[in-house]
Amino acid sequence: MTATHTLQTTNSRAVLYLAFELGWTEWKLGFSTGIAGAPRLRTIRARDLGALGEEIARAKKRFGLPEDTVVYSCYEAGRDGFWLHRYLTASGIDNVIVDSASIEVKRRGRRLKTDRLDAGKLLTMLIRHCQGEQKVWSVVHVPSAADEDRRHVHRDLEEMKAERTQHSNRIKGLLASCGLAVLEVGEDFPEVLQGLRLWDGQVVPADLQQRLRREFARLQFVDRQIRDLENERARRIRTPESDRAINQVRQLLELKGIGPNSAWLFVMEFFAWRQIANRRQLGALAGLTPTPYQSGDSEREQGISKAGNRRLRTMAIEIAWCWVRYQPQSALSQWYQHRFGHGNSRLRRLGIVAVARKLLVQLWQYLKTGAVPEGAETVPWRVKMTGRRRVPACV
Repeated sequence: MTATHTLQTTNSRAVLYLAFELGWTEWKLGFSTGIAGAPRLRTIRARDLGALGEEIARAKKRFGLPEDTVVYSCYEAGRDGFWLHRYLTASGIDNVIVDSASIEVKRRGRRLKTDRLDAGKLLTMLIRHCQGEQKVWSVVHVPSAADEDRRHVHRDLEEMKAERTQHSNRIKGLLASCGLAVLEVGEDFPEVLQGLRLWDGQVVPADLQQRLRREFARLQFVDRQIRDLENERARRIRTPESDRAINQVRQLLELKGIGPNSAWLFVMEFFAWRQIANRRQLGALAGLTPTPYQSGDSEREQGISKAGNRRLRTMAIEIAWCWVRYQPQSALSQWYQHRFGHGNSRLRRLGIVAVARKLLVQLWQYLKTGAVPEGAETVPWRVKMTGRRRVPACV
C-alpha cells in the first residue's frame, strides 16, 4: 500500500466503513455504510482482537450486510505503530493509517474533543476518502516488518548518546554546585574525584561522592552499550553476504565526508524502503521544502517546513557542513562558496539548508543510478571501516 492509494467503491457493492480511536485501555470503534444516518459506535478493550472481530460481525448483521462485505478502515498514526495495520490487512480489511496533523480541524473558538467525536470525524473522512475525494488527509506509508526492525539500531544509538551526554553533564553540574570544574569525565574520574578539594580545602562530601560514583557507573554502562552497538553495526557492514540495504550503506560510504552514522541513518530511515517519485517529494519527506506566505500585499518566506523526518533532516544538515568541508572541489561546494561563502553567519546557515536539500537529491540519484555527484571524491568503504589508511573525519 502506498501513500497515494485510493480506495474504490461502487454503488452496486455493499461496503462497511470502520474507524478506530485507539487508546491505551480501550478502543472506540465507529461503523457506517456511507448512507445518511448516525454511525454505530462501540467500545472494546484495547488490543482485544477477538472482540474486534465480533464487533465487525455484529455491525454487518446490524446493517443487513452479507458476511463477505468489504471492510475499509482507518486509524491515526501514533503509539500503536503498524502492528494493527498488518493484522487488518492480513484479515482482508483494507486499512489506511492517517497522519494526525493532516486531519482538518475547525479554527473558530474552542471545540469539543472526545474519543467518540474523534471516531465519528475519522469515519466521515474515511467515507470521503473512499468515495474518491482528493486531499482529505495524508496517508502514512507503512514499511515492512523487516524495514521497521532495521531502524532500531540507529535510533537506539541516538537515544543512548543523548543519555551519555546527560550523565556527563549531570556529573559536571553537581561538581559545579560545589565550585569545582572537570573538563572531561574520563575513565580516571574516581581518582580525579578523590583529589578534588572544595574552597576551604575539604574533600567532596561523602554522600555527594557516592552519588557521583553511581552517576559515573551509569555513564560507563551506557558507554559500553554504545560501543557494543557500534561494533555490531560495523560487523553487519563488513559481512560479505548482506541485503540490499547494507549494500546501499556501503555505496554511500564510498563518498568522502560520509561516515557510518550518516550512511546507516540515510538508508535505514529513508532510502531502503521509501518509494520516492521525484526530488520535490524527497525534499518534502525530509521537511526541507520552503513555506512561502502570501496574503494581499504581504509576501515573505517562513523557512523550511520541518514537516518530514526529523532524524533525517538533522543529519542532512550536519552532512551538508561536512560536505562543504571535505568535498571542496565538488560542484555543490563550489556553488555554496560562490553564493553564500562570503556572507555573514546567518546567510551561511541559510545556504547550508539549501546544500542539504540538494545533496539529499544527489545522494538519492547516486544510489539509484550510481552516478557520483559532480566533482566529488570517493574512497573505498573498507578503508573507513578498517582504518587502514588515514581518511578525513566524517559523520
